[in-house]
Amino acid sequence: MNISAAQFDGKDIRRVYDEASETWWFSVVDVVQVLTEQTDDLTARKYWNKLKSRLDKEGSQLVTNCHQLKMKATDGRQRLTDVATAETLLRLVQSIPSPKAEPIKLWLAKVGYERMQEMADPALSLNRARDTWQQHGRSDKWIQQRMTGQETRNKLTDYWREHDVKSGDEFAMLTNIIHQEWSGVSVKEHKDIKGLKTHNLRDHMSEAELIFTALAELSTRQVAETQQATGLQENKGAALVGGRIAKQARQQLEQQTGRSVVTGDNYLAPPTKPKAIAAKKKPSR
Repeated sequence: MNISAAQFDGKDIRRVYDEASETWWFSVVDVVQVLTEQTDDLTARKYWNKLKSRLDKEGSQLVTNCHQLKMKATDGRQRLTDVATAETLLRLVQSIPSPKAEPIKLWLAKVGYERMQEMADPALSLNRARDTWQQHGRSDKWIQQRMTGQETRNKLTDYWREHDVKSGDEFAMLTNIIHQEWSGVSVKEHKDIKGLKTHNLRDHMSEAELIFTALAELSTRQVAETQQATGLQENKGAALVGGRIAKQARQQLEQQTGRSVVTGDNYLAPPTKPKAIAAKKKPSR
């Protein structure tokens, strides 16, 4: 997960990008605080809790579509927070009378539109990503491999969308099956090995890890296309087969080299060491 904040009218709206499901999740309380024009998040949370209760009694699906993820609270701690997609929030805004309703609808729609632009023309997101990777000192060879892997990933998720696999939890489930099969560890376990928390796992993969991830996802798509897999269950089978194809290749390479493909290496900046305080010299007498 990649955690960041976006600003609306000077207010930070916390959001989390789940790379596995390719979904932005926004803090509901932050949006409610903007709509109700409250100066503190406590009042906004109370308002949201009352609204949730009312929507529940009305049988609304809006609350069901909200999830909980850990986000940094005002006290600096990571706390579970209600989050929702831009689509859910667009519908939720209609339940809150506010002069800010239309502006925040346009803001949320813009977030979705930018994503639609990138889906229609992936070069937009890839060009931005290339610039970011170069600024972080990645080699041209690594960047090319990362971009090739992303193109392979996009083709797989396009297939899923066109064959009745729902973005979000179902994308994440299939992604984890593929990853577990080829690497022997889940996405979360792989991130733990690398010491990652909110970072994108693929941005910290070695060249070999990127190649085997791409091989597993390429194999999954081609198997799914051959079988004309439709829906979650049929695509689970394709994911298992695709992951195992890459697993066999990984094991053969490891037998030849004696080195594990899955590594704890990452591109995190080294922790800064506190400056040593120089001892003051006593004046000579």
